[in-house]
Amino acid sequence: MTVTLRAVHHWYCPACHKEATTTETRAHTEFHRCPRMRGLEVPMVPAGTKAKLEVREWEDYVGKEKVQLDPERGRPVRSVITTRDNGQDVAIYAPTATIEGEAH
Repeated sequence: MTVTLRAVHHWYCPACHKEATTTETRAHTEFHRCPRMRGLEVPMVPAGTKAKLEVREWEDYVGKEKVQLDPERGRPVRSVITTRDNGQDVAIYAPTATIEGEAH
């Protein structure tokens, strides 16, 4: 007889209180597009965890880099910090790499 075990993870968003359930067996974090975090894709936390989310803008010059923009304000966003009683996590919006050249 074969027994298959499924991990069930319950998540919620500390900003808008949206809930989600996943069955991924590997370590992971659920993300969602949050209306309370200006439409950004932000991490959810395990259900029952006290936490807060903070959006951090780029604090330095953004030249030709293609960065995540705040959908409401049009400002460049560097990261979202999740603060819990036992620590912090940071979701970083890294610039997108591009290349230019000529076709031969």
